Amino acid sequence: MEGFVVFDTDIGTCALAWNDAALTGVQLPEAAVDALRERARRLHPGAVEGRPPAHARAAIAAITDLVGTGEGDLSGIALDMSGVAAFACDVYTAARRIPVGSTATYGEIAAQIGRPGSARAVGRALGANPYAIVVPCHRVLAAGGRSGGFSAGGGVATKMRLLAREQAVLGLW
Repeated sequence: MEGFVVFDTDIGTCALAWNDAALTGVQLPEAAVDALRERARRLHPGAVEGRPPAHARAAIAAITDLVGTGEGDLSGIALDMSGVAAFACDVYTAARRIPVGSTATYGEIAAQIGRPGSARAVGRALGANPYAIVVPCHRVLAAGGRSGGFSAGGGVATKMRLLAREQAVLGLW
């Protein structure tokens, strides 16, 4: 059974969806909590809002710690990527290897997954990231250390707030 929950963090109210084995989605704050709930329902049809199971509660605690203190490791959180294209899975796996406090460029991710020259495709995959923060797309920058885009609520300002909390040193990966 799939479910979802909204929860408060230092950057605002987030949402998390799960199935019996893993997370199926994570959303960063929207302009309003009702919009966040609506988006969770739209992205996870049939999911029921309710009390999360242990693996989802552990993920919430880890996410809350990371955005609150800038410290933490989300790499052990299980993700259900069964509906994700192979290229995007490769991108998300590579992004998850970027440590807290570090960044990489879209081009570096492309090279790491064996697809040099596909930086724009990497950017598109990260722009569609259904596991925001757990797949740390905020740690991926444009060439030359420019911020690039960020599709979560608050856009690039949210991306830069997350990097500041992690005390990220740009370009050290």
